[in-house]
Amino acid sequence: MDLRLPRVRGLLRGPRRVLATAAAVLVLAGAGTWTALASEEAPAVHVSDRALPMGGGVRLDTSYFTAGSGGRRPAVLLAHGFGGSKEDVRGQAEDLAREGYAVLTWSARGFGRSTGRIGLNDPEGEVADVSRLLDWLAARPEVRLDKAGDPRVGMAGGSYGGAVSLLAAGHDDRVDALAPSITYWNLSDALFPNGVFKKLWTSLFLNSGGGCARFEPALCRMYQRVAESGKPDAEARALLTARSPEAVGARVKVPTLLTQGQTDSLFPLGQADAAAKAIKANGAPVDVDWISGGHDGGNMETSRVEGRVRSWFDRYLKGDESADTGPAFRVTRTGGIDSTDGETLLRGASAERYPGLSSGRRTIPLAGDTQRFVNPAGASPPALSALPGLGDSGGLSQLSSLGVGLSLDFPGQFASFESAPLTRDTQVTGSPTATVHVRSTSEDAVLFAKVYDVGPGDSRPGLPAQLVTPVRVEGAREGKDVTLTLPAVDHEWRKGHRMRLVLSSTDLAYASPTRPATYTASLEGALTVPTAPGVSTASAPLPSWVWWLPLAGAALAAALLLTARRRTSAPAPDPALAGVPLEITGLSKRYAKSADLPQALNSVRAGGTPFAVKDVSFRVEKGQVLGLLGPNGAGKTTTLRMLMGLITPDEGEIRVFGHAVRPGASVLSRVGAFVEGAGFLPHLTGRDNLRLYWRATGRPPEDAHLEEALEIAGLSEEALARAVRTYSQGMRQRLAIAQAMLGLPDLLILDEPTNGLDPPQIREMREVMIRYAAAGRTVIVSSHLLAEVEQSCTHLVVMDRGRLVQAGPVGEITGAGDTLLVGTQAPVGEPLAEKVAALPGIASAEAVEGGLLVRLDADGSAPHLVAELVRLEVPVASVGPHRRLEDAFLTLIGGSA
Repeated sequence: MDLRLPRVRGLLRGPRRVLATAAAVLVLAGAGTWTALASEEAPAVHVSDRALPMGGGVRLDTSYFTAGSGGRRPAVLLAHGFGGSKEDVRGQAEDLAREGYAVLTWSARGFGRSTGRIGLNDPEGEVADVSRLLDWLAARPEVRLDKAGDPRVGMAGGSYGGAVSLLAAGHDDRVDALAPSITYWNLSDALFPNGVFKKLWTSLFLNSGGGCARFEPALCRMYQRVAESGKPDAEARALLTARSPEAVGARVKVPTLLTQGQTDSLFPLGQADAAAKAIKANGAPVDVDWISGGHDGGNMETSRVEGRVRSWFDRYLKGDESADTGPAFRVTRTGGIDSTDGETLLRGASAERYPGLSSGRRTIPLAGDTQRFVNPAGASPPALSALPGLGDSGGLSQLSSLGVGLSLDFPGQFASFESAPLTRDTQVTGSPTATVHVRSTSEDAVLFAKVYDVGPGDSRPGLPAQLVTPVRVEGAREGKDVTLTLPAVDHEWRKGHRMRLVLSSTDLAYASPTRPATYTASLEGALTVPTAPGVSTASAPLPSWVWWLPLAGAALAAALLLTARRRTSAPAPDPALAGVPLEITGLSKRYAKSADLPQALNSVRAGGTPFAVKDVSFRVEKGQVLGLLGPNGAGKTTTLRMLMGLITPDEGEIRVFGHAVRPGASVLSRVGAFVEGAGFLPHLTGRDNLRLYWRATGRPPEDAHLEEALEIAGLSEEALARAVRTYSQGMRQRLAIAQAMLGLPDLLILDEPTNGLDPPQIREMREVMIRYAAAGRTVIVSSHLLAEVEQSCTHLVVMDRGRLVQAGPVGEITGAGDTLLVGTQAPVGEPLAEKVAALPGIASAEAVEGGLLVRLDADGSAPHLVAELVRLEVPVASVGPHRRLEDAFLTLIGGSA
């Protein structure tokens, strides 16, 4: 979920935009679907919540989503990720329901309001639950059946939910299509890769599940045994393998869309590769999509992925042969940095067939003598690669914004072999391999292999996707040749750069032997890298109709445009933006000639323009709380009024879920707004005021979701039963927010919601906004309270004199300067803060709520700070640059608010 400015501003303006528009219009006309331009908003989504018994006293908390009355339809089961609940997939469920599916979501055993112990997708637990959910769907009158008791159904989910989807298809042949994402094929291989214990991720699993007591006893015993020894045993591997899709891989025979993350040290690309090979061997269609993000953070490309999942289900559940399911293989690549907002530009590359991880191999000679290095006592200090758990919380992505990499190897604890400068750009797509000879003074050796990208002039090397391959070398005392399969990546080494193979003795994320040992390593051949020559970023040729149809049908298009009613002249909905709450492009609004003339003149005298809003563009994704900031006269209120359809822009476009906003547009039913307070009848109770307001909308009472809105707003039954005239200002504001939330609109707009509130009430209002967005909905809030915005918002749009100054995540806008905020899992005392302050490269360190505020001096760097904190056993949870939003805001607008 990201917010960014348009990537190619003005690309479709002028003749190309006219041509593209004409082509789209003519295709609609030729297909007999001209009326789609004037189609009504999709029907409202109806949701019913219920607890379903699973046997053995276990009950699952479920939600069932339908829309419209179109008779029987295919069903979709949506599963959530580990540590989450059914609410995490609510937004996607509503979208699929509007697209004509019956959707069932549930909280897995031990999560949300469901009972039972966590079994890590136990075939007799979580997987059996899915079969009972299929039984329930088969009895629903809205669900299409393939035969009695067999619903037409697809399954999708991320991570833990993706794995249960694959497992369910292997255990129950009623599943007809799959779309799992960032998940595992073999959990044992994921947590114990090559016999090495992935200790940090495994402990995070345990803690995010609520601790050992929340798990099945066998899993708890396994974890305690492996964590104590630091080495997985055969029983542990067998236990996890039995709960992995691989165990039933030969029985997964349905069309499968596999989405896997490139930024993922938990379930790397090799997991999806194994799944793709197995399911393809069963004769089922398989497409593979490597996205930019993953469990370690990055861009999850949510809108694009959810759109592709819908198309996949349209093809294989609805039987729509025209549905574009995309290429057999797609990978997202970095295309540079957008100069307007500093965001990474993403572009897609694709191939007509999945290349696997070893196609188009090229040999890269490496140089380096036999080298000796040590595994230190206690395996400390450890090298750094990925830091599990930081992800989007601020660490990795924000450290990169400082211009440094996180990876760190300690002298004397690694061997290094390096290529000559490359004579051409080399795109590596897959897993490099190399053979080394390893000898150890101990019986076993544990090594961590990685390939760095080293720029000219021996600049600080970068580690693609922060990934390493751990390997346990048994019988290393006598010496042994080891073939290393390095992490699968998609990364381009530029001409003049070098490839550096590093073998490290330690890594923070893994368990290494605690006894000291000396390792010896030498090369036994070159590095071999896959180049996947069939993968191309070149644009596909346009269909021939793009060229001949506009010419052949120009007269027809003109006639349709001239005779259409005013309503049909509105732009057609954009299917690509159906899951995007808001996209504003080139928005401008001039001051009115009368009432606003003095303000316009003042603006011009101050060096501005006669525009209240000028060429503003930004995009908002699901789940974001967006802060709209700017000094008085910045154009915030005008922008909000145009967004709500109260006034029309002079130039540009506003699209809400793909629909162009116009006064009275039906898509505005999905928008709720609180602007400049709300008028209530003082003699009526709070509840009666809300019911009266909803009745005036003319929508069915059951669509109000009154109780849910009240729960989010935090209004008690006692308060709702009182007359509004007895309310405090804070309670009136809260009631107004609840009124804006009626119907649970997907996009909620709040203009100065904290005006007149005291600090405790402001804090409560912040929690209301965060709760509302947590279910996958979106909040836009305009406020002058910068400290409050910094705490409640995930993203910001800063305006000044009608123009957009900057847009992006809060952390990126505040993330400048030499100060780092280190989040810790436990409070930090002053003695420890003083130790940190005394470290080399540290100017000061201050204990603050939630961690440490550390200011670096000229010799300091973020990676060395992290390494020192690990040495001091500081329980690091996140690391990121820190600057007060007030400082950033004044810098952006030139210091005058």
